Amino acid sequence: MDGGGTFLRAADITATLDTVLTAMQAADADLAYRVAGTSAAVLQGVRLPAGDIDMLVTRREDVDRFAAALSSFPCLHAASWLPGPSQYFARYEVGGVAVEISTVERRVDSDGMECVGRGPWRHCVWITCGSHQVPVVRLELRLATELVRDRVDHYEPLLDHMRARGFDFDLLYRAMRDQGLSAERQRLVWDRLTY
Repeated sequence: MDGGGTFLRAADITATLDTVLTAMQAADADLAYRVAGTSAAVLQGVRLPAGDIDMLVTRREDVDRFAAALSSFPCLHAASWLPGPSQYFARYEVGGVAVEISTVERRVDSDGMECVGRGPWRHCVWITCGSHQVPVVRLELRLATELVRDRVDHYEPLLDHMRARGFDFDLLYRAMRDQGLSAERQRLVWDRLTY
């Protein structure tokens, strides 16, 4: 599998996270993280194209600790600062799956963002991946991100899933507001989810 055209199934993501987190345990590296991005949605049952696994941490030294624990796997991008997106970032290949570990170092006063501020740390669900309980960012935050990016092939399945299974109205409202979605776009989302 690769991030360039092969889409990951939930089983691929689960197995890869089990391997990564077992390596972290073996390195005695117990630290806070969140799984974000499309793979987080796939783990929650949404049928989406996911090409990699995104793991979010708060400190650069945590990226370095992940990198040390994964040093037996191929390194696709050594841990380094990326000034454009303001993140400290590393990428490894684990069993053919790209695993990205990063910080996102922008300050925001919001709990409605997927990868910055309090959002990913306050709003997550726990998913079993092998012998590990994995915190994944809630779908409301992911949906707002996909709406901002205008990725129809990603936000349509999220809307369908959330309409069928429910969602946190207040959290989705804050996420759309805080990510700057227009009132018109927000109305379209509410219409889709509630009628």
